Amino acid sequence: QVQLVESGGGLVQPGGSLRLSCAASGSIFRINSMGWYRQAPGKERELVAIIISGGSANYADSVKGRFTISRDNAKNTVDLQMNSLKPEDTAVYYCNAHITVVNGITYKSLEVWGQGTLVTVSS
Repeated sequence: QVQLVESGGGLVQPGGSLRLSCAASGSIFRINSMGWYRQAPGKERELVAIIISGGSANYADSVKGRFTISRDNAKNTVDLQMNSLKPEDTAVYYCNAHITVVNGITYKSLEVWGQGTLVTVSS
């Protein structure tokens, strides 16, 4: 019904920047929120940043001041601008969205995950 596709991952040096993008497609009535999570080897998946339909955003303490989440409602996309990257930012980054879909007169809320994109910060 709905899918999320991430792009922009890669290898960068410490202090460098990277921009991740996530595009949602399908029978979307409304995107309630979109966000980014990450999972490093041997660690649990953690929230990086989220942005709700009203436009407000929340960030993990570890990325505040360095990462910025933004969205384009017309394109159903969300981006994550990552600056001043550190080796500890190395992880697979996953796009997440809570989406309302419609089929006729029936509305349904879905949580959707992307497949992930690998970010490696190393010299």
